[in-house]
Amino acid sequence: MSQEDDPAVGGIAADRLRSIIERVERLEEERKALAGDIKDIFAEAKSAGFDVKVIRQIIKLRKQEPAEVEEQETLLDIYRRALGM
Repeated sequence: MSQEDDPAVGGIAADRLRSIIERVERLEEERKALAGDIKDIFAEAKSAGFDVKVIRQIIKLRKQEPAEVEEQETLLDIYRRALGM
């Protein structure tokens, strides 16, 4: 019996391990494809005249809690005034 035929090699369930690794690999490929799609959307936004940096900031803000955004904006305002901006 070869190692490949043995479902448990060295106490490790080889089929289960292979399944886990293959699932992670598939998800990594999906993530790569999604990253490409997101890049294409940002290119579309840029070609439409939108500022991609600002869009990224808005997306980041939308992920945060409103109170956290307000606190950051208040601190930003205080720091700007302290620097005479």
